[in-house]
Amino acid sequence: MSDQPAPKRSLKAIELAVEIEGREWTRKRLEAQLQHEADQHDGIFPRSQRKAQHRRPQVLPLQTAVGLVKVTAWYGWDPATGHWGYPLRQTWGLSSHQEMSPGLEDKLGFTLTATAAYDEAAAVAQKWGCTVAASTLHVLAQRLGARAEAQTQQRLATRAQELTPQRAASELAVFMLDGWQARYRGLGFGKKKTQQKRVEWHEVKMGVFYLQEQAGCTPGGRGVITEKAVVCWQGEPVELGQRLHWEAQRRGLGRAQWILVVGDGAPWIWNVAADRWATAVELLDFYHASEHVWELGRALYGEAAQEWVESRLHELRHGQEEKFLAHLAALKVPRGKNTETVREQKNYFAHQAARLTYEAIAERGWPIGSGAVESACSGHQNRFKRRGQFWTREGLGNLAALKQARENQHWDELWFAE
Repeated sequence: MSDQPAPKRSLKAIELAVEIEGREWTRKRLEAQLQHEADQHDGIFPRSQRKAQHRRPQVLPLQTAVGLVKVTAWYGWDPATGHWGYPLRQTWGLSSHQEMSPGLEDKLGFTLTATAAYDEAAAVAQKWGCTVAASTLHVLAQRLGARAEAQTQQRLATRAQELTPQRAASELAVFMLDGWQARYRGLGFGKKKTQQKRVEWHEVKMGVFYLQEQAGCTPGGRGVITEKAVVCWQGEPVELGQRLHWEAQRRGLGRAQWILVVGDGAPWIWNVAADRWATAVELLDFYHASEHVWELGRALYGEAAQEWVESRLHELRHGQEEKFLAHLAALKVPRGKNTETVREQKNYFAHQAARLTYEAIAERGWPIGSGAVESACSGHQNRFKRRGQFWTREGLGNLAALKQARENQHWDELWFAE
């Protein structure tokens, strides 16, 4: 026998060995528990309440969060539907060909909505112990996303119940709306020769809601919102308004003293506000307003526009919006290549005249920018606007619905509502 001491294992190696051992113990424990449930089952299909005919015991495999388990259960023919299957599947809420347990679907679904791509989600899942293909995650996202969208439509037909009715009434409820462009597959997508568009760009609309007391800053000065609702929608703006309004009611909109709507000036934003929040204070996002001032200044003065622009922005920001509008109204539209630009910007601010009260809004401690929805748009573009991504309406819609279920605290309903 050798007197050489056994090589010492690293801490990581010990951790991994114990984790694998514990995982296998849990898998066996789960398998035994599920087998006990199967042994107690009477072989009746819950939906039809008919007993399985020509039944026989058969192995039911199921991928779980701790590995593959195999349960022997009754398999037979449902006389009400004319289909063969496991009555136990219906009892456990599994679809006819579902191979994953709800617990595993939960973990994988959460992982794929918290990462930026299916390949990335598969790599993260591998790290926590589940080997899964990116294509499998795509199928799962579409199935769970379709379920999330169906549940959203059901919720919209009901009255929202406030999450924390015991909370004190808020001074201000804030809505911020914006949009971003996504790449879609056109009718000619994937075809070598076609007269139809291969790629189409369409606007995806976003809305954010929060209560003013939920906004703050980190020690480093970065803005943060502790609780908010985020809604993403591909269809008509009025539908976005309906969905965002429901989520807002759930978070205390009905007890807010004031409502503020902040947007970038797109007409559809103010149309939604008029449809849903007619008494709201409307405000043009200051950053977008300043962009339009700069565009106007460059059209008028070219490279020498800075002094003029800074004077107009000072007026706009510090309670002199009437003076600002008077300056613009007095401008003569020049002839030449910038004629249309100057005319467009003069008309733009004329239409936004009632939404420029930045000083009055800021003095109340209310936001004058739309950073929250800009951030939401950026986050969604990081997921939906990556290299090589070309969406169908159904594909983007299902993944977006699943992502919103996580963000808006509807996640557990995907399983427990069944």
